[in-house]
Amino acid sequence: MSRIDIRHDHTHSPDVARSVIQDMVAKLGNSFPLKTEWVGDVLNFSGTGVKGLIELIPGQVHVTANLSFPASLMEERVHGEIQRVLQEKLA
Repeated sequence: MSRIDIRHDHTHSPDVARSVIQDMVAKLGNSFPLKTEWVGDVLNFSGTGVKGLIELIPGQVHVTANLSFPASLMEERVHGEIQRVLQEKLA
């Protein structure tokens, strides 16, 4: 099992950060069909081979995910896509 743990600082409003996170999860859903649920400022997500959460902390987004062995084969791609979207949209 692999683990993704990304922290990304930003200066955007919570609404902008939430919108970016929603878009990012939709893109990741192309690789992993995901079920999502917002609980306050935390987006819980799960799908075949992946389970995690994205926390909206004031000034920071924290992404954690656990990938099963088959999904871990795509870890670099998933990690890179998350970082790319966060950098592009919340720089």
